[in-house]
Amino acid sequence: VQLVESGGGLVQPGGSLRLSCAASGFTFSRYVMRWYRQAPGKERELVAGITSTGGTTAYADSAKGRFTISRDNAKNTVYLQMNSLKPEDTAVYYCYRPQMYLGESDYWGQGTQVTVSS
Repeated sequence: VQLVESGGGLVQPGGSLRLSCAASGFTFSRYVMRWYRQAPGKERELVAGITSTGGTTAYADSAKGRFTISRDNAKNTVYLQMNSLKPEDTAVYYCYRPQMYLGESDYWGQGTQVTVSS
């Protein structure tokens, strides 16, 4: 299993970024996928999640109204569109595949840095 994030970078407050997570090594369309983030000195926190079909999404309060999670099962990719970014959104963003079946593991990507600063 591999999860490879991309799309992070430096952006000014109020700007936008689109993160991507390319998945391989498993049947992507069967799995819930999530985005987490971890700011310096803070615990990793859940940002958003999406069901296997993309029909249902959920967001942390900090992300509601500004971030949108989506997926393209044909491309084995999950996205996080982030708008109206704030300095407090600065963090390493991680893609996560939870365990869904007995005997398997959960997996994390390597993370992509998002820095919101003027």
